[in-house]
Amino acid sequence: MAKTSQAAGLHRASLAKLHELDAALELMYYGWRGMTLEADAYLAKQGLSRPHHRILYVVARRPDISIGSLVEVLGISKQALNRPLNLLLERKLLTSKRSPEQHRSKLLRLTEAGRRIEQRASDHERQVLRAAFDRVGASGAAGWMGVMEAIADNS
Repeated sequence: MAKTSQAAGLHRASLAKLHELDAALELMYYGWRGMTLEADAYLAKQGLSRPHHRILYVVARRPDISIGSLVEVLGISKQALNRPLNLLLERKLLTSKRSPEQHRSKLLRLTEAGRRIEQRASDHERQVLRAAFDRVGASGAAGWMGVMEAIADNS
C-alpha cells in the first residue's frame, strides 16, 4: 500500500480518551480517512474532490436520477449540490436532460469520462475495503457491516 495510506492513522493512538467510546470514534474517523486517502489523491489530480465523487457515485448507480432525488439521496441542500454539480456538468463528466414526463425536472447521467473517474476513485476505496475484509475474515467483515448498517439507520 502507498505511503499516504499508512500516514492516515499514524497519530490515532496519541489522543487522550475522554469517554469509553472515544476509541471507536477515532477508528471511525481514521478508518474513513484511510479508506478515502488514495481516492482523494486521485480525485485531486483530476481537479475534483469528495463531493464530486459522491455525486458521480450516486449517478453511476441511478442513471437518469433527477436533481431533487440526488439531493435526497445525498442528504444535502440544493445550494450545497450546486457548485460541485455545475463543475461536473462543465467538465462533461455528467449530462443533464429534461425529463420527458416532468419538463421542469433535469435527469443526470454519467458520460464515459465521468464513469471512468467514478470507477477509478471507487476502485481505490474497494481495494482498501477488500484488504481490510481479508485481514479480519468473514465474521469480522459481517460484524463491520452490521455496525455500519446500524449507524447508517441512525440518519
